[in-house]
Amino acid sequence: MALKRWWHFLLGRRRFTWVTDNNPLTYYKTQDTVSSTIGRWMYFIDQFDFTPKHLPDLFNCAADALSRRPDLCAMTHHAFAFDEELQRHFIRGYESDPDFATLYAQLSSDHPPTSHYRIADGYLLLHSRGKDLFCVPRDRRLRTRLLGEYHDSRLAGHFGVNRTIARLRQRFRWLDLITDVTLYCDSCEVCRRSKPCNRNPYGELRPMPIPREPGLSIAMDVTGPFPRDLVRHDDILTVVDRLSKYARFLPCKYYFTAPELARLLHTGWICGHGVPEDIVSDCDTRFMSAFWTALMQEFGTKMKPTSARHPLTDGQTERAHQTTQMMLRALIRLDQKDWVDRLPDIEFAYNTSVHPTIGVTPFELHHGGRKGRIFADLLLPRPADIDAACSPASVRKYRELLAQARANMQKAQVRIQQQANRRRMPCPIRAGDLVWVSAEEFALEQDVSRKLLPKWFGPWPVTSAAGDEPDGPSFVINIPEHLTVHPVFHASKLATYTPAKSDDFPGRRSQDPPSMDGHQEVDQVITDRKYGNKPRQYKVTFRACDPDDTRWISGTDLKASAPLIYAHYERQRLA
Repeated sequence: MALKRWWHFLLGRRRFTWVTDNNPLTYYKTQDTVSSTIGRWMYFIDQFDFTPKHLPDLFNCAADALSRRPDLCAMTHHAFAFDEELQRHFIRGYESDPDFATLYAQLSSDHPPTSHYRIADGYLLLHSRGKDLFCVPRDRRLRTRLLGEYHDSRLAGHFGVNRTIARLRQRFRWLDLITDVTLYCDSCEVCRRSKPCNRNPYGELRPMPIPREPGLSIAMDVTGPFPRDLVRHDDILTVVDRLSKYARFLPCKYYFTAPELARLLHTGWICGHGVPEDIVSDCDTRFMSAFWTALMQEFGTKMKPTSARHPLTDGQTERAHQTTQMMLRALIRLDQKDWVDRLPDIEFAYNTSVHPTIGVTPFELHHGGRKGRIFADLLLPRPADIDAACSPASVRKYRELLAQARANMQKAQVRIQQQANRRRMPCPIRAGDLVWVSAEEFALEQDVSRKLLPKWFGPWPVTSAAGDEPDGPSFVINIPEHLTVHPVFHASKLATYTPAKSDDFPGRRSQDPPSMDGHQEVDQVITDRKYGNKPRQYKVTFRACDPDDTRWISGTDLKASAPLIYAHYERQRLA
């Protein structure tokens, strides 16, 4: 192409040099066989007397740049444009800044002193390490705009403190840069909402009080699903005594209601072991229902629900689930149809084995010191030191056994607490604070990828601590009503919110993320109306907008844009 373009200058010239980045073209005369196309090229090229020279793309800068289309720029030269308004803002900032006012006046005079500083187009520049840096005055509004451009914009990408500082240091001479950037990034709601938390979780482990004697405190949970048997059992209700570790594994159904679970608990535990003083359970809707609450009040039993999605609170029941499933795998047939028939055997084996926490078998501690015998014990002679039931010696031995079990349990709690708290932090959250809640706590039905959803929701205020201690570790959060989730969250699922003061970053752009379709996000439904056969309309407010700015929208639009809010309002309207 170059030879055709400049042939009238090159034809007839002796031995000129042809510089090209096409290395194979320099060996075109050494080929053994050529195609018809290459033959035509060789016929044209042989008219010229030249010496080919290869130059790689990296060093062929001039020709490579001239061969590019001018409208296709390969890089962005400036990510931030300095307009006239910003220039005037800089100048006013220099004139009123205590650090730069005197220097700026001297450099603006007719005879400026010799210095590393100079003025260009009204900007004060510092020549450092071979480049000029813009000096930034102590103007909060100006600094807020620069921080927004170098942190919030699309080309900035909402990077963290270190990268934002490095980006600003490439162009600006900025006093207190680290302090400003750190405060700005820490108070950026978009960053807090979108980025995971890499610190150790809040909330140190606090063991629950040890019961005085067996039967006073139990823990229960439902695990499954398993293959359905002939009577359609597909779950297991696990009930564990918190002191003796005595467990019952009761088959149940997935769709059992609260009254049916209460009947199973009554026949499977209460009739044989008495009514407990308190019950530790998860936040299952059946255990939180009005029926269950009223029934426990009749029994005089206090419910102690664990934090949502925090199984560590009731670790012994979760560990019993694992042991049960492990034993089922070892004992059931390949078709898995007999798992219900194996539960009594598993329960007996579990209760007659030494529990590492208390140092004895749950059967022995739960039944007054009487050991559970298995068939293998029949082969051994009967021990001679067995005391009669209810004798003073047997009562004394049981009291010693109970005291030793409580002491062993106390040691186990201290050991586990020390190990767990090495990877945890004391909780700084108190009632009235604003916190972020982990998005994993919410089951959101949205037709988008969950990987790209926010990591945190909020910020929402803390109503109170869920317990007697003011520092948690669980808290009641004032979440919106349309989010149907238990409002008690463990501190490990929370993150503190540090809002900036109103005068720290004046004129800061909105922290509310833009919606995907360009419309404002519905905040709440105020009321509704319906005229004749026309569709029902809903009066709504929008998030990050004036509360007085209300609109009437159709039910179809509301259901498409805010399905959870729509469903919550309809439930209240039809109730």
